[in-house]
Amino acid sequence: MLRFLTVVTLLLVSLNHTTAAEKSAPAWVKVTDKAAWQNRDSQGEVAYKGRLWIFGGWFDSFHAPPRDVWSSADGKTWKLVTKDAPWKHSDLPMSLVFKDKMWMMGGWYNGRLKGHSASNTVWSSTDGVKWEQVTKHAGWTPRIAAALVEFQGKMWMLGGTENYYFGDEKSLKNDVWSSADGKTWTQATANAGWSPRAYHQAAVLNGRIYVFGGGNYVPKYHDKNDVWSSADGVKWRQETASAPWHGRLWFSSAVYRNHMWVLGGWSNGPSKNWGDVWYSKDGSKWTQFKSPVTWKERHEHSVYVFQDKLWVAGGHARPLSSEVWSLQLPKGWTGE
Repeated sequence: MLRFLTVVTLLLVSLNHTTAAEKSAPAWVKVTDKAAWQNRDSQGEVAYKGRLWIFGGWFDSFHAPPRDVWSSADGKTWKLVTKDAPWKHSDLPMSLVFKDKMWMMGGWYNGRLKGHSASNTVWSSTDGVKWEQVTKHAGWTPRIAAALVEFQGKMWMLGGTENYYFGDEKSLKNDVWSSADGKTWTQATANAGWSPRAYHQAAVLNGRIYVFGGGNYVPKYHDKNDVWSSADGVKWRQETASAPWHGRLWFSSAVYRNHMWVLGGWSNGPSKNWGDVWYSKDGSKWTQFKSPVTWKERHEHSVYVFQDKLWVAGGHARPLSSEVWSLQLPKGWTGE
């Protein structure tokens, strides 16, 4: 009986300690319950010229994806910039800011309908209204759900899949490409050290590119929680074979306060949305960030770093969402 009571006491102390730690952590703030744009996931997103931006996305698998562009200076009030952008592959595209332009490339069109396709078209814009088709066919094959980062003065495309609902293991890629202008792409390697995958994320920190998570959706599901890094996009080293966060697809990431962040996502067997948040300085050691107030579990949401805050917008929270949340860490936060 004494041993049982001791175990219970230790457990209660542990729970109380965790609760206290969570209560002292910064809380996520709900900026709006419902943004002006229709609930969605899988959209493109960037923070650019003092505004948050959203491009296209996914409403369901039996309609063409939206082609609208929205922007906001505060995350609460959103402006429709254009209803019909010239690009159409806006489901799971790749997007970023590079050389003072917004870029959007790749992506999926027409869901499960006839005429569906992936893209390797590259677009850029300085205002979200006028879009320049930089190239109709980039050097990399048409694909979706790749990772895209800026590194060493170039854009880098990493992995992805050539087919969404109808592909197989052969559709998955682990090639790496780079471009200084979005038009001419050079293959750094056809076979990076990490396994072929899509729905993963990448980040740039400490002079290295990091690739983590992802896997495949259908027909054979698998997920990853490994982390790899490279100083040149060619040679890759494994930072960890198994991070403490569960393997997942459709999650989001950012670099905020000199740490990489993993936020939310989805895994199967059973089907589960994630609402956890993790951060790391080196890709090897990860710490879970626990907050007294946070957003509902979701996948394929937008994540931004804007106004020294971390932002979450939209995503599939069962149902689709147009919520916007923000988190600001205190000055001097080190993650320790």
